[in-house]
Amino acid sequence: MRECEIIEKRMSEGKVEAYYVHWSDFNRRCDSWVPIADVDLNTTKDKLKEIRDLKRNFDEFAHDHDEHEGMDEATLRHHNMVTKIKNVNKIQIGQYLVEVWYYSPLPKSVWRSGDEVIDILYFCEFTLNFYRTKEELERHQKKGCLRHPPGDEIYRNDKVSVFEVDGSRSKQWCQNLCYLAKMFLDHKTLWYDTDSFFFYVICECDEQGYHVVGYFSKEKESEEDYNLACILTLPQHQRKGYGKFIISFSYELSKIEGKAGSPEKPLSDLGKEAYHSHWNRELLHTLKKIGSEPNPDDRFVSLQKLSEMTSFKRDDIEATLKRLQMINYYKSQAYVNVNPTLVNYHISKCGGSGVRVDPTKIHWTPHINPS
Repeated sequence: MRECEIIEKRMSEGKVEAYYVHWSDFNRRCDSWVPIADVDLNTTKDKLKEIRDLKRNFDEFAHDHDEHEGMDEATLRHHNMVTKIKNVNKIQIGQYLVEVWYYSPLPKSVWRSGDEVIDILYFCEFTLNFYRTKEELERHQKKGCLRHPPGDEIYRNDKVSVFEVDGSRSKQWCQNLCYLAKMFLDHKTLWYDTDSFFFYVICECDEQGYHVVGYFSKEKESEEDYNLACILTLPQHQRKGYGKFIISFSYELSKIEGKAGSPEKPLSDLGKEAYHSHWNRELLHTLKKIGSEPNPDDRFVSLQKLSEMTSFKRDDIEATLKRLQMINYYKSQAYVNVNPTLVNYHISKCGGSGVRVDPTKIHWTPHINPS
């Protein structure tokens, strides 16, 4: 038994049939409909706490992470009101039946009279069109369609490809991607103006075609030099190292552009965790490379040099190395300690790099700003 908050009730013949509940101390992705027979309205909070302390059997991703950092109270309240109830239970995409985590503002055309929730929504894994029934999906598939995302393939290495899709040229496809992404991102905007973004879509390739595993979006013009706006690895492809691949790929594009980049702020707790891990790993290996150069007396390196080598923003580098206690200051200037023993110690604490990006396989030219 777990403590929960009742969000909504579902009626049948004038009686309550089920409650839509939010589980206390857990992310909203776990919210669900519960039959009235399974809800004890008389249990006290003290008793619930006693039971809750004994039972913690949701997986590690179920725990509450703050995906709304940066929202003011009024915005957060409106967001929670609009998105309080999931409107789709599951999606079928390719061979995977995936449980939906969050509300997605699907177009009116998908709804039928009397609908409250769609049990299964069927996606074409290539066009990302979605349908109410399997039969509708099959009719769509018989028409024949491209078996890869629209746009340009800018990376291919073994079975992993990346496509650059222009949100203004392939508007419908990108909007479909956003509808899909919103089902797994609580903080993503509900309004999809795709025109001002490029979408970088990561795919696994086989004889059937190119299967979307995740993506990141990037503003065409960013005054803050953000190199990533939104990031998602679909649940069925998580824990394969694609999140690390996506972050690394965004920085490889920044290197080609010849400038330092950074993800759009603020980051969610999960986003912070992913980026801190990436910054730690890449900076430490860069420092190890510098330390192995034939210049043993040079134990310190500037933040600017590290920024030029990694395309990380100086602020991100400084914050990362402060956490590792590897920053020294001289006359208000920050320098990084390249002590091999210290560097190797921190490297031993780093995790793996996931799916590696091979920069030599990227075929991409930066877009010229017409202004």
